Amino acid sequence: MKIKTKLNLGVGLLFVLIIILALTAAFYVFQIKKDTENILKANYNSLEYSRNMLLAIDEILPEQTQSTQIFESSLKNQTANVTEPGENNFTMSLQKNFNLLKKDPNNEHVKSAVRRDIFEIMKLNMAAIKQKNEVARKTAEAANFYIAITGTLCFLIAFNLLVNLPNNIANPIKELTASIQQIANKNYSERVRFTNHNEFGDLAKSFNTMAEKLQEYNNSNLYKLLFEKQRLETLINNMHDPIIGLDNEGTILFVNDEALRIIGLKSEDIIGKSASTLALTNDLLKSLIINDLESGKPHPMKIYADNKESYFEKETVNITITPIGEDRTIDIGNVIILRNITLFKELDFAKTNFIATISHELKTPIASIKLSLQLLEKPATGMVNEEQQLLIESIKDDSQRLLKITGELLELSQLETGNIQLNIEKSNPYEIVNYAMEAVKAQAEQKHAELVIHTESNLPNVKADTEKTAWVLINFLTNAIRYSSENSKITVHLKREAQQIIFQVTDTGKGIDKHYQSKIFDKYFQVPGSHKSGTGLGLAISKEFIEAQSGTIGVESALGLGSTFYFRLGIV
Repeated sequence: MKIKTKLNLGVGLLFVLIIILALTAAFYVFQIKKDTENILKANYNSLEYSRNMLLAIDEILPEQTQSTQIFESSLKNQTANVTEPGENNFTMSLQKNFNLLKKDPNNEHVKSAVRRDIFEIMKLNMAAIKQKNEVARKTAEAANFYIAITGTLCFLIAFNLLVNLPNNIANPIKELTASIQQIANKNYSERVRFTNHNEFGDLAKSFNTMAEKLQEYNNSNLYKLLFEKQRLETLINNMHDPIIGLDNEGTILFVNDEALRIIGLKSEDIIGKSASTLALTNDLLKSLIINDLESGKPHPMKIYADNKESYFEKETVNITITPIGEDRTIDIGNVIILRNITLFKELDFAKTNFIATISHELKTPIASIKLSLQLLEKPATGMVNEEQQLLIESIKDDSQRLLKITGELLELSQLETGNIQLNIEKSNPYEIVNYAMEAVKAQAEQKHAELVIHTESNLPNVKADTEKTAWVLINFLTNAIRYSSENSKITVHLKREAQQIIFQVTDTGKGIDKHYQSKIFDKYFQVPGSHKSGTGLGLAISKEFIEAQSGTIGVESALGLGSTFYFRLGIV
């Protein structure tokens, strides 16, 4: 029998029994209500009228009209409420005797006859109440019986459905779920065996057909898969960069020969093992599996390889796939690639040393040139004509520019080698701004540029190296003066934002195209079309100085609207 048919029959029968139970209960409740109302209306009222007449009969006197009226009213109601056999005769006799009593109120014989009639009426109604109460009791017992029978049938059917129906549905589903999990785990020999000729039996046939096809497909492609696996392993082993593959639980799946060589372990000692466990006894592996949380860019790793100290750059590639038939991607592991950058690092060291040496050597002759120029300008040395003075000014400007370039190159070489030392302390932001403004005051006057300061009051101190921070602000102001037109205005803003102080320099120059704003702080970069009077290192050095103090630096600009260079430093 089909599951659907079983459900329809069981639930349908239960529904019919519930309706019968409801109708039976409603019928007997109505019968009991009817019997109760009959007792109340037919008998209880007659007893009430008789009681009122008994109370009034003793007070009936010629002058007592109120008691007579009560008796007459009750007698009238009783006459209209005759319901029991023989009650009408006693009521008529009561009416006759009452008429006699009204004529002779003091006649005790008539009063006795009236009382006798009243008692007989009460006796009949009491007997009727007892009889009708017995009928109501039997009706209630019958109601209890039939309701109990119907309720028991409903309970038995419901209990049978509760016990058997969930098992009939859940057990095949559990078995099917277990088989599906086996198939998902690539156990394609799994089969579902349902013998019932119902929906689950049809489902089992379809599932077994699918499993057979999967098994056939798996067997037919196994050789190809093994061949492709060997091809990939050979490709990875022939790569010159060390490569380590891990699954999403941190188990090492493969390691090429280059990685084994620098780690110092054998393949059988590492394949299939937990990387976290191996890292406890291998410092190199420990440094490889720990993520670099300090910054978004990778840091070179110094590893002894090729009989010398070599430099590698770690790259972690997250591997995700989209299973067949699903929309979401799942993480299946990652691959760690170590790129050998030793040659580039050596070239970079050579470049840095060369720049540092040349810059240092150039500072002495440039300083001598400046000293000679100062001597030439003194009257004691001799008078110079106007053309000679122009040549001296030109040489002074060129020597100043050369000194600035060599200074920037020295700063850069110190930054790259890590030799620069920052003296971070409590620094007054107002003093930094004032120092920078004084430093560029003469340069601004030469170009007739107006320097304006807007500062908030009562700003707290910042955590900074005063000298280096002032150097950055001077660099911003110098660039603003250089790229602004004559008689322009340059504004310095100093304000607080949350737990940081913001230093801003705003000019009214031609601005920077948005395509170049992301590169403006790169080394040696200069905006195309700008007046190239420097090395392109000032902003790069400024960025290094600010970030070394845990600050942030940036620019906001639009063509034709000027530029705003800014940096943020944390307050104390």
